[in-house]
Amino acid sequence: MGSLSIWHWLIVLLIVALVFGTKKLGNIGHDLGNAVRGFKKAMNDNDQDQPIAPKQLPPATPGTGTAPDAEFKDNTPGSQGSRQDDRRS
Repeated sequence: MGSLSIWHWLIVLLIVALVFGTKKLGNIGHDLGNAVRGFKKAMNDNDQDQPIAPKQLPPATPGTGTAPDAEFKDNTPGSQGSRQDDRRS
C-alpha cells in the first residue's frame, strides 16, 4: 500500500494518454528532447570558446602615486572604513 506497483503506473499512463492523446504526448517529448539537446550543445560550445584575454590597463599616471585600478577606500562617517570614529572611549 505504501508504494505503487507497475500496474498502478500503467493505469496512470493509460489515463494520461486518453486525456492528452498520443500525438500531443509525442510532440511534448520531441520538444523536450530538442530543448535538452540544445542545452547540451550550448554548454559544449561555451566550453570550446577560447578564454578571453585579460583587459589591458593603462600604466599608472606619473605624479599621482596610484594606479588606475587602485582600490577606493571610503572614509566618510558611517562607512566601514571609519570604525575608529564610531568607537568613542
